Amino acid sequence: MSRFTGCTPSTMGRAEFVAAFADIYEHSPWVAEQVFDQGLTRDDDQIEQLHSRMAAVMNNADQQAQLEVINAHPDLAGKAAVEGTLTLASTHEQAGAGIDQCSAEEFARFTELNQAYRAKFRFPFIMAVKGANRHQILAAFEARIHNDYDTEFARAVQEINKIAEFRLRAM
Repeated sequence: MSRFTGCTPSTMGRAEFVAAFADIYEHSPWVAEQVFDQGLTRDDDQIEQLHSRMAAVMNNADQQAQLEVINAHPDLAGKAAVEGTLTLASTHEQAGAGIDQCSAEEFARFTELNQAYRAKFRFPFIMAVKGANRHQILAAFEARIHNDYDTEFARAVQEINKIAEFRLRAM
């Protein structure tokens, strides 16, 4: 088990906890609020434990709440990346995967896939990109676009939980 080094969640008040963990789930502070409202223990000072509790909140949310979290995520190599309006975490995640170094052809392919994926599923393609490169991401995009709605919805929630774990570990 890994302890947080920059904070001790179990000693935080609600406002401090929510401020610290509000964007672990992209623009969705309600996840942190629910975890805090369920009560914190010293076990929550372990990254894995707090992640498990946050993921449970996400997994047990109704489909509309989950869809809102999915839609809070930006397109990979999309408009927000080009305009520089990504959250700091998303900027680092996409840059770490080399998305900011796309060739014109790769960027065009990301744009094409983003549009086709959104047209089919009505939400953005979600992938925890840490440890992947832009070529692997494009390959996953091209494979997953053929899935059905329920498979991709479940996969998006799963990937968001992975992103949350990476973000907690980076704190």
